[in-house]
Amino acid sequence: MADEIVYLSELLGLKVFDLKGRRIGRLRDAALVPLIDPVRLDRFLVGAGAVWLSIRYDQVQRITDDGIHLKNENLTPYHSDEYMLRMVRDLLDQQIIDAQGHKVVRVNDITFVREREGDLDVLHVLEVDIGLRSILRRVLQGVVSPRLIRRLQDRIPSNSIRWEFCNILEADPQRRVRLNISNKLLEHMHPADLADIFEELGHEDRDALFSTMDNESAAELLSEVEPDVQMHMIESLKTEKAADILEEMEPSEAAALLNEMEEERSEQILDEMEPEEKEEVEDLLEFSDNTAGGLMNTSFLTFRSDFTVAECMAELRKHEDLLEYLHDLFLVDEQEHLKAILPLARLFFAPGDALLSAYATEQVLSIHSEEKLDLVAEMFDRYNLLSLAVVDDDNKIIGVISVDDVVALLRSE
Repeated sequence: MADEIVYLSELLGLKVFDLKGRRIGRLRDAALVPLIDPVRLDRFLVGAGAVWLSIRYDQVQRITDDGIHLKNENLTPYHSDEYMLRMVRDLLDQQIIDAQGHKVVRVNDITFVREREGDLDVLHVLEVDIGLRSILRRVLQGVVSPRLIRRLQDRIPSNSIRWEFCNILEADPQRRVRLNISNKLLEHMHPADLADIFEELGHEDRDALFSTMDNESAAELLSEVEPDVQMHMIESLKTEKAADILEEMEPSEAAALLNEMEEERSEQILDEMEPEEKEEVEDLLEFSDNTAGGLMNTSFLTFRSDFTVAECMAELRKHEDLLEYLHDLFLVDEQEHLKAILPLARLFFAPGDALLSAYATEQVLSIHSEEKLDLVAEMFDRYNLLSLAVVDDDNKIIGVISVDDVVALLRSE
């Protein structure tokens, strides 16, 4: 074998020898115990006739081209261990998530680094292999020598994923805990990229991953996946968990999702929501899906026209959670009637003692809550809007439609 790199396809079938050089059996699998060490092979599983033996890493003295040589013979029968992540059973030919490449891939082979620790040869997982090189190794293994295979593979570009960027798919939540499988890689991924991955997975893998995500990440993901996938994912959850996730979503998105559910299920989820979030969503549920009211969200701020810039900025600091959604502020009179629109960007260089009304736009664009979505899209296109106020019969602002909402609408059509 090469100086440090060892492939699983080369290890499988290797003879295992005792202290006197007698053959015990052949290697059939190897396993990590992630709770002990996330990268070091901890066990070698050896087929010895009708039984399998379990050999600890610290019982292996040398790993060479001709076999695995032990340093002691305290061998025990192998018993299935849920704390083990087995290379052949759990990884080889299985789907995993490439968190760096944002895709689902199939494992063709596994690359290890062989290191000398004291008088032991120790193997650490380096990469999973997914390209033509690994297929070549699998096809030719046992047909020609490993050295010839390595010479042949040098002509083919490498295609592999570093172990630290691999997210293992395991449907059993309890086994995920035992194997120390984390979703941190996925939770730091952009929701749009994560949505593409989830749509490639089968229902079982998708549900297992989704059920273990934190509520905020799950809400962001739900906002990006296709409606049929979205519905299946939320239906797979317990009512309390579903309510927690919907509370993290924009009220308009939560209302749209609840509108698609059976009435009994929708009411059960609403009953589990916090009173404030529940009230916002219930208000939106009164509007038809194909109207401006059904598309709007409630992430907006209103101010009196006689507010100063300094007073406004002080108020904005109290609502930092809304800032990423705001394009415009809305100026109202004492009766809360919409009077002017103030692009947020105009405040950045305005003097603190200036009145907000001095920076408002000349034209006040709004749309009634019962207007159809065709008119919404037309207004965004005609006036190049980033947001549009939604008003009631008294010209009071009750919600806002953002350009993101319109883009999502057009994509769904």
